[in-house]
Amino acid sequence: MGVVAGLVMLVAGVTTADGTAVAGRKAPVVWGACPKVAGKTASAALECATVRVPLDYREPMGQQIKIALNRIRAKVSRDANHLGTLLVNPGGPGSSGRDLTEYVATSLPADVSERYDIVGFDPRGVGASQPSVHCVDPATYYKAPRPDAVPHGKAEEKALLARAAGYASRCGQLWSWLLPHLTTENSARDMDAIRAALGEEKISYLGYSYGTYLGAVYATLFPTRVKRLVMDSSVDPTGVWYDSNLKQDRAFEHRHRQFLAWTARHHDAYKLGATQKQTSFAYYAMRDRLRAKPAGGVVGPSELDDTFTVAGYSDKVWPQFAQAWSSYVRQGDVRGLMEIYNKHGRNDAADENGYAIYLGVQCRDARWPRQWDTWRADMKALHREAPFLTWPNAWFNAPCAFWPVRGGTPVKVHASRKLPPFLMLQSRHDAATPYQGALQMARSFPRARMVLEGGGNHGVSLAGNKCLDGYLAAYLRDGTLPRRDTTCPALPEPRPAAHMTSGDPKGAGLLGLLGVLEGLPIG
Repeated sequence: MGVVAGLVMLVAGVTTADGTAVAGRKAPVVWGACPKVAGKTASAALECATVRVPLDYREPMGQQIKIALNRIRAKVSRDANHLGTLLVNPGGPGSSGRDLTEYVATSLPADVSERYDIVGFDPRGVGASQPSVHCVDPATYYKAPRPDAVPHGKAEEKALLARAAGYASRCGQLWSWLLPHLTTENSARDMDAIRAALGEEKISYLGYSYGTYLGAVYATLFPTRVKRLVMDSSVDPTGVWYDSNLKQDRAFEHRHRQFLAWTARHHDAYKLGATQKQTSFAYYAMRDRLRAKPAGGVVGPSELDDTFTVAGYSDKVWPQFAQAWSSYVRQGDVRGLMEIYNKHGRNDAADENGYAIYLGVQCRDARWPRQWDTWRADMKALHREAPFLTWPNAWFNAPCAFWPVRGGTPVKVHASRKLPPFLMLQSRHDAATPYQGALQMARSFPRARMVLEGGGNHGVSLAGNKCLDGYLAAYLRDGTLPRRDTTCPALPEPRPAAHMTSGDPKGAGLLGLLGVLEGLPIG
């Protein structure tokens, strides 16, 4: 829906559509201990709470839903040294912001993090927020090996199409009352409800990937409520969402070829080819072989796609992925492929929740082609240019062709003179949120300053680049921005011996906040 006109009474207070405060009821956040999740005890530093928000902001006194929060409190008192609330979001749409809180708090310099209340939130429908949306049984839907995402003939395309339509239909059957209200605009309004419930006149915000678009919409709707704003790996706000995915396919192709070239440069370690052309042949030969005989009876071509897409997000996995690939090709050893699939490609109930919200938001935010002929023509043409991700990404998004609620008109993102200058962080070869899209975001906010890192990882802050993290810390500390757009050198490429032995790149923060599910969505 478009920008809501008139007064919008939030549970946490009363706010007009442009963010101007009016007297109203107060419902302050009540913090308490965080519950155990899957048998794990939450960090003692974390507190948890919920905030009630309207399902439909046009009916503010109607049905309410719950947004789950957590926080790590500032260590300074609420005086001049306290910098207020820093709200964080890792993207998706569909990712849990509560998974990011502790990572940000422990990764920022202590003299910065200790001055903020760092608050993560699960957007509407996600994780611990209520309701938490699920559409299918993940054990059945993701049972491996799945059909090859690159259809070989009309029968296979028809089966894939039925799978996409079935997912959309099931979501509609279960969540018809909620789907019309899963929009980025409503999530931005939820953010303002959180701000009001926390008793803050303004909030600071750190958003990654899709979280940059959410931040841009918030800044458009509530410019006077922004204290400091950081966008890391920015979405093109003018391309939501069908066009963005086509551009993403090209960017992932470029990044995949960089990985193939890196593997060729280390031919002595992996022996998969001494040129990019040779390693490309070896990669697609492996994919074809897995179509005929999945590794371990599990890793077929679609599972391979899911897993190796992660290598487009972060080069930190390249040594481990290349070694698994080499062991399979040269020795027939499937253990490496199984290991990286289980760690980076396998999907569970949390992933299915993220997928449902990813589709719910993107399919509803904007219009998608409803005729499959349009998709087919676009994908066939693009597959010739960018075979790595075109068809897998198409099927990931294909339920939008059948979504029970049609897409609307996105918020027109733009700058206000009331919005303070803010910081953008970006890598030049980012596949998930390409650099050209970040430039478009910068054009939408001319007073923003961009720090461009020369590498290709997604989600570049708090990942070990001291130059870039210095700019982030300075801005969050006292609002200092570079005088003009500037650059930071990329981190060194990984070495073959630097096999990853710990960490999960699907988790928040680590290896660039890889987002939801198979690494395919925008964030």
